[in-house]
Amino acid sequence: MRVLTAIAVGLPAALLAMPLVAAGQSRDAPIPHDVGQSASPSFEGWYPNDDGTFSLSFGYFNRNYEQTLDIPIGPDNHFAPGPADSGQPTHLLPRRQTGVFTVVVPADFGDRTRTWSLTAGGETFAVPGHLRPEWRIDALEEVTSGNRPPELSFDVDEGEPRIGQGPGGVRRSLTATAGTPMTLAIRVRDDRVQKQSLQGRPTRMGLVWSKYRGPGALQIADSTPAIPEHGLATTSVTFSEPGTYVLRALAWDDSGGPGAIMAGGFQCCWTNAYVDVRVE
Repeated sequence: MRVLTAIAVGLPAALLAMPLVAAGQSRDAPIPHDVGQSASPSFEGWYPNDDGTFSLSFGYFNRNYEQTLDIPIGPDNHFAPGPADSGQPTHLLPRRQTGVFTVVVPADFGDRTRTWSLTAGGETFAVPGHLRPEWRIDALEEVTSGNRPPELSFDVDEGEPRIGQGPGGVRRSLTATAGTPMTLAIRVRDDRVQKQSLQGRPTRMGLVWSKYRGPGALQIADSTPAIPEHGLATTSVTFSEPGTYVLRALAWDDSGGPGAIMAGGFQCCWTNAYVDVRVE
């Protein structure tokens, strides 16, 4: 008899604790824990870039239901071979987080790998990123509908605004003062392909800000600001202490958030944005 392992989402704790029976044997299901558990890196797949390079997409699974994990770059949070710091988060939110960042590799990457390793809760997990053909994903367009991720952009004082689309996203740098609120503003545009194909259903577009890296606590006034039809989605953030921080904005179109979409086997359509902040 072949034994299949399934993950139950949203079931009561009492059901999750019931034994699983297969081939005359029983085994207790994992008991949910709010704190003290490990985290696993996840390789989501890869996609090609216009310049000939490739993007390896990564996420993670923090097994805690409540506890965020702060794991500095180093022996417990690193990539190998190559730079240990490849842009991965050091502040890990609870549960499964998908398509959190990408690692760009050169056109001649071939059959090499970049492995992300995480140690937490007394356990170490590692996952290699690679370019195997069966792991190619359509992160920049959903092929069956032509739907594309929303575009995120920052207004800048000089030149054209920086625009990002998909897991690789867009990035900018700011400065702030500890204890003083700093405005966060980002423009969200979408092609509305998914909305047009699902007339009559309420929109599911969304935007959420979160801490990605940083030494201290921060307070976001509204982590899920409304997305206006035209203009900027705005909120503010206050940092508890000086240091170097990274904030992440995640936006999704009307197809829904990354977790819901990936449950159906799709890798489109959401976009990341990152803000590097030097807090004085």
